[in-house]
Amino acid sequence: MSQENIGMVGPGRMGYAMLKHLIAKGYGVTVTDINADTIKRATDAGAEAADSPAALGKVSDFIIIAVGFDDEALAVTLGENGLIEAMGPGSVIAVSSTVAPETVQRIEKEAAKKEIGVLDAPICRGGWAADEGTLLALFGASDEVVDRARPIYSTFSSDIVHVGSVGHGQVAKTMNNMLLWVNGIALMEAGRLSESTGINLPKLREALLMSSGQSAALEDWDMITFTWALKDMQIVSKMADNANITMPVAGAIKELVKQGKTLKQSGGAPNWTGKAKS
Repeated sequence: MSQENIGMVGPGRMGYAMLKHLIAKGYGVTVTDINADTIKRATDAGAEAADSPAALGKVSDFIIIAVGFDDEALAVTLGENGLIEAMGPGSVIAVSSTVAPETVQRIEKEAAKKEIGVLDAPICRGGWAADEGTLLALFGASDEVVDRARPIYSTFSSDIVHVGSVGHGQVAKTMNNMLLWVNGIALMEAGRLSESTGINLPKLREALLMSSGQSAALEDWDMITFTWALKDMQIVSKMADNANITMPVAGAIKELVKQGKTLKQSGGAPNWTGKAKS
């Protein structure tokens, strides 16, 4: 059994899969969430429950944040009854939500006042990889915090890359996602143009996967939903504005992913895989 007491804020789609791997590897996990059904599912899987982030902070040495948005990550860490007011020196907050780099840096600044470590740790590869324990974790933190986090994240990640300091994990995740959505939108356009010629689109996909047209978006096309695409591209846009960098391609993709989400949900996207549309 591990000596670390693991906490988790937000055991939703990704967090739930992660906590099951943690419990299977002998970690004790305590969770908190605003949704009672989410907590019940986690406790049914073997976790304990806390009624607030502060209550979670009092019983946990290492807490993983897996909420969906920046304001939620800030609220559970810096807000009233938040983690930082309750956690002790030497504990660690790991932010596995996808947020703006400045958000996790703000959390680190406040946590440092209480000698609480922060791990910037967004995760890649999606829900199927979370289920299988084959996520990619992108670490931004000090070497000391990374060394402490590695065995914990290895329970649900087959790959871990330490890319730099706090904030750099989110930079890496944002660049990864930007390139995913660039490819996703390009596949929408390439698919529509190809279909207009009468070509067998799954056969074309087979050929492209053997050549320079290959991409993760094409390989995993049937599992891509565009659900978080707009949020990801809004982070890109904010970063570009802060750096005063012109990114016309990213700006166009930010608008086009709105249509991508609608088309994927309606079944109107090109059928690259040949599978029946739901």
